[in-house]
Amino acid sequence: MTQSFSELSLSPAIERAVAEMGYESMTPIQAQAIPVVLQGRDVMGAAQTGTGKTAAFTLPLLQRMMKHENASTSPARHPVRALVLLPTRELADQVAEQVKLYAKYTHLRSTVVFGGMDMKPQTAELKKGVEVLVATPGRLLDHIEAKNCVLNQVEYVVLDEADRMLDIGFLPDLQRILSYLPKQRTTLLFSATFSPEIKRLANSYLKDPVTIEVARSNATASTVEQHFYRVDDDDKRPVLKQILRERGIKQAFVFVNSKLGCARLARSLEREGLNTTALHGDKSQDERLKALDAFKTGAVDLLVCTDVAARGLDIKDVPAVFNFDIPFNAEDYVHRIGRTGRAGASGLAVSFVSGRDARLMGDLEKLLGKKLELEALELEADRRPAGRFNDGQRAWQQGDGDERPAREAREVREARESRPLRSESASFRSPRPARAPADPLFDKPYEPSLAPDVQPSWEPGTQRPTSRLSPNIKSRKKVAALFKRTEAPAVEAQTEAEPSER
Repeated sequence: MTQSFSELSLSPAIERAVAEMGYESMTPIQAQAIPVVLQGRDVMGAAQTGTGKTAAFTLPLLQRMMKHENASTSPARHPVRALVLLPTRELADQVAEQVKLYAKYTHLRSTVVFGGMDMKPQTAELKKGVEVLVATPGRLLDHIEAKNCVLNQVEYVVLDEADRMLDIGFLPDLQRILSYLPKQRTTLLFSATFSPEIKRLANSYLKDPVTIEVARSNATASTVEQHFYRVDDDDKRPVLKQILRERGIKQAFVFVNSKLGCARLARSLEREGLNTTALHGDKSQDERLKALDAFKTGAVDLLVCTDVAARGLDIKDVPAVFNFDIPFNAEDYVHRIGRTGRAGASGLAVSFVSGRDARLMGDLEKLLGKKLELEALELEADRRPAGRFNDGQRAWQQGDGDERPAREAREVREARESRPLRSESASFRSPRPARAPADPLFDKPYEPSLAPDVQPSWEPGTQRPTSRLSPNIKSRKKVAALFKRTEAPAVEAQTEAEPSER
């Protein structure tokens, strides 16, 4: 089987770009997928994350489209011929950059469209004409409805990270997009994990696909060193700092399960002097891209992120990944630790396991098919956070290395043991509420307010007031009339006299 890129018989322009990127030997997924795609067959490929799936489908597609290459400036000469769909904006932007590098010395055009950005610049690029369109499903549908792009000449469709697209609910969007495409096309489906849903999707849209599975489904890379430490929730942050210091780690991903937890952890680490930034779904697309660029260039040491960064991000030479929280979905663990140890390099994956993660660890063991051993980690005494109590002894420890001597700790423990129980100690009894002063009015016997010879108004025979008005309502003041009453009869008499005069 072909193992070197020089044996693929690629066009000189593509070979030149591949050589500049330093590619020599192919990864297993590339060695098996590229020859099949060059034949025009549908492919259903599964491989461990970080093994070069992007080059596995991009290079053969560019090679097959070289027959359409032209230097014309007319948009009509550059219709969309290859469509690459991805689940996240960051992954779409990364794949688009890779496509541009591979097609650097060709006349094939490419662009990317994704949400969170203004549509006008994207529309302008689409109007110029592109052969390779990289997109997220939601934004692509927006452009289709706005008639900014036509997909009736698409020859190749790539569904990358298809399992993630199904997880986040993109199946209806995928079905709508595929309905706009020609029936005769080559469809490639790549994913790090295979599930029954993925297989049903492949059976619906792929024609006699070649299944390529270079590793066991849901397997982790053998070059990644994995550790699971039993850590309390309050100790996770100091343990993280201790491991970074002891191993001399300069850069790392730190994954958490929630957006709020991501923002809080990033702020806490920043206050403690670590160069940190956060990446989660509540940030604007511009903020997310800036955070990724800062991490790629080394301006930021720790990237605290949610699972939005767990899929497909290819950042070279990241030495470690920390799972600050065990992921809710066990498959996300495979993707998280795939951010390190990429393309055969070594890496470190550290996971913090608390007492409430028993069910999640069970799901992870079921997915990986092996027993995961929890390791104990001794937290340095002078690094314990201020206000922590030590392992049931309840001995107070200061935070900056000023630990109380053992004698004082023993005295605290003996004092606690010699205290009486709560029920026997007067200091723990709740004080009784003081009685309110007595009101003498309530101690007197009842005395009627009426005289003995006066009958109440409700008794029969009692004379009631004739007025229907309440005695509290005052009578109206009399006001002089403006017109006299005597004028009215005169008018009536005059009215009666008029018929006789007629």
